[in-house]
Amino acid sequence: MDANGLSDPYVKFRLGHQKYKSKIVPKTLNPQWREQFDFHLYEERGGIIDITVWDKDVGKKDDFIGRCQIDLSTLSKEQTHKLEVPLEEGEGYLVLLVTLTASAAVTISDLSINSLEDQKEREAILKRYSPMMMFHNISDVGFLQVKVIRAEALMAADVTGKSDPFCVVELNNDRLLTHTVYRNLNPEWNKIFTFNIKDIHSVLEVTVYDEDRDRSADFLGKVAIPLLSIQNGEQKAYVLKNKQLTGPTKGVIYLEIDVIFNAVKASIRTLMPKEQKYIEEEDRLSKQLLLRNFIRMKHCIMALVTAVCYISSCFDWDSPPRSLAAFLLFLFVVWNFELYMIPLALLLLLAWNYFLIVSGKDNRQHDTVVEDMLEDEEEEDDRDDKDSEKKGFMNRLYAIQEVCVTVQNILDEIASFGERIKNTFNWTVPFLSWLAIVALSVFTVILYFIPLRYIVLVWGINKFTKKIRNPYAIDNNELLDFLSRVPSDVQVMQYHELKQDPTHSPSKRKKNNPA
Repeated sequence: MDANGLSDPYVKFRLGHQKYKSKIVPKTLNPQWREQFDFHLYEERGGIIDITVWDKDVGKKDDFIGRCQIDLSTLSKEQTHKLEVPLEEGEGYLVLLVTLTASAAVTISDLSINSLEDQKEREAILKRYSPMMMFHNISDVGFLQVKVIRAEALMAADVTGKSDPFCVVELNNDRLLTHTVYRNLNPEWNKIFTFNIKDIHSVLEVTVYDEDRDRSADFLGKVAIPLLSIQNGEQKAYVLKNKQLTGPTKGVIYLEIDVIFNAVKASIRTLMPKEQKYIEEEDRLSKQLLLRNFIRMKHCIMALVTAVCYISSCFDWDSPPRSLAAFLLFLFVVWNFELYMIPLALLLLLAWNYFLIVSGKDNRQHDTVVEDMLEDEEEEDDRDDKDSEKKGFMNRLYAIQEVCVTVQNILDEIASFGERIKNTFNWTVPFLSWLAIVALSVFTVILYFIPLRYIVLVWGINKFTKKIRNPYAIDNNELLDFLSRVPSDVQVMQYHELKQDPTHSPSKRKKNNPA
């Protein structure tokens, strides 16, 4: 406990090699996390989940609160169990909901065993996600099949000039890997991975590592592919990127990907809480990343300032024709204003941007500032790592680093929020923009025909009775859940597919384009 008699507790879960960590609930002895973790249980006889509870302590080692275990072999299948497990070596207990359910969606097989090439299996999968099944098992959105075929011209990680590459395929918290091909820079894996899609806005991550028996695996390259950008059945060569997905590294990987999903289920899932990725690296402090987030937030603020200045100039009559037009528009809108006109105006903005894109008049360009900052970030990280190894500066000022990381993340959240709103109206992800059009059209019709007091009454009744109807429901805001699926400008750059350049290697390209 802290000096004030409270704690900042979080929970760690482990089942075999699968490890997860909950969020931190500050200043409480009765925390409610309301988080969901999915484990893959490959043994029929069950397994044991090890659970430990910790108190986050800024500036020094976290304090141990207690531990417990759950023996899954004692639980019946296809049933949700509410467990109240007392903590050993500590006080208190954990309340958990545990469900064991059968799933064959996450699998690894050889290239000769292809579900989609078997006509019967393909028809069964297509039927499973057909429009007729839109309200059957809402959480089962789609089916993903990834063929990891081979890689070429990988980086040499060993002193012999070779590598021992293997490939890790991740979709949210589902993580599978290939076998290792020893002493080879052009490995062939020929493996098929299948996943159950819970969210069509997920990003498939494929990472190549070099196996090292003496220490942790060395990173060779990575690609991140949004599911909505995949072209089914097409074998493509993806240029491998660095850890931050900011620029190319040596080598390409050949993948063939198929996505089958139900659009209605995907739309409904978009308005539900986004699945948090629990297997993540610790937040790192980077001067370049902090500066980039500050510049991104500055751009969002400047956009608002520009809009305010433009409106102010209409009041000042800097341009009489524009001010006159604004004055007449103001009188017309205020005199005829109805609440339904708000979503209608947003609908017209989406339609206008769509018209610009279709007509070829859209001259948007990538934010060059963000792009330049991303390219420089990896070099800055390398310098930071070397400095920290030599001086141990970050370790001595851990508390200051914690504050700086928090500021860095807050700037990122604010900037990302503004960029996601912009990218919704810019048709960065057409699926989401079309979904916004449908939602705004529905809101316009509802506000036009139904009095506002009835709408507020239904909303209030739902809010007040939600916890009574479902005490363990995870709180969510549909609008924020929708925006969380829209990529920020940084994510757009990270997911951008690089083109192969046969005449220049990544190292040569870096020399030819100095920062």
